[in-house]
Amino acid sequence: MAATRAWTRIDFEKDGKQSDYVRVPFSSDKSAYGWIPVPMICIRNGHGPTALLTAGNHGDEYEGQIALLELARTITATELQGRIIILPALNYPAVVAGRRVSPLDDGNLNRLFPGEANGGPTAVIAHYVETVLFPLSDIVIDLHSGGKSLDHYPVALARPGLNPETTAKIHTLLQAFGAPYSVVTTGEGGGAGSTLYAAAEQHGIPALTTELGSGGTLSAHGLSIAKNGVRRVLKAYGIAPDVATAESPGTKFMRSLSRTGSVYAPRGGFFEPFVDCGENVVEGQDAGLLHSFEDPLAEPAKLVFEIDGVVICRRFPTLTERGDCLYSLMAETS
Repeated sequence: MAATRAWTRIDFEKDGKQSDYVRVPFSSDKSAYGWIPVPMICIRNGHGPTALLTAGNHGDEYEGQIALLELARTITATELQGRIIILPALNYPAVVAGRRVSPLDDGNLNRLFPGEANGGPTAVIAHYVETVLFPLSDIVIDLHSGGKSLDHYPVALARPGLNPETTAKIHTLLQAFGAPYSVVTTGEGGGAGSTLYAAAEQHGIPALTTELGSGGTLSAHGLSIAKNGVRRVLKAYGIAPDVATAESPGTKFMRSLSRTGSVYAPRGGFFEPFVDCGENVVEGQDAGLLHSFEDPLAEPAKLVFEIDGVVICRRFPTLTERGDCLYSLMAETS
């Protein structure tokens, strides 16, 4: 793979707390030789495992961003036995714009791994993570939320693992994080192998992601899960052995039902949901209605669930287009 064009002034082998940027070259009408500042903090104390912690992969998801900003400010190098690399606003242009994707190139960072050295700015960010940060990392946590388009139940998610050994390591990481539900997914519903945590899996690194909030605003419950989950992981892996954190209430392992458990909009309209996130549903149960605003006298389209499961997320905006995902389901592991 080609060498990255991005760079930083951080010395990853230096003890202490350092703050700089991943400097992503970007030539525009306003700045021919400029760079995009992706904030990065490295905190190190001697030898030990390295945790790579990211948020702001999508710019309109806030629980993870705030949790990592707070961690970067408050934790000290003397509390560590190893290294933490924190990127709280990974897709910085999207974060500044409050958007899921970058306004510079419409890049969805969590669909662009392994990235491209000579691609657009979003692909270059992915490439830097892939080629520079993954080789330094022993565990990866990429914090997400539902953003503006989803109402999401708070969960941690992970890939199945490439073999029994990596599967066991991923389960250990999920247990340490301690979200209410831990969902194993292949990413079939969106992203598949092009997400950050899927790319980490290809490197054999235990990795998890999360969904912790809804509607592009801040959930206090989701923020608490993020803060405590990250600290529990740092403690469990001996990176911050004495860090204060709430004890895990335990996690329930689930599996994503992906496309077979999703309800999609057959046409545009106003979405009237009948079921909340976290509710159990059964095959044939009414899921909601789609009201036509183009034909006021038309009967609304009736939506039904085609399989049993638990609602993991539903569409947040009422205005809906054909093909929008309205519900996704999960089920207990067998």
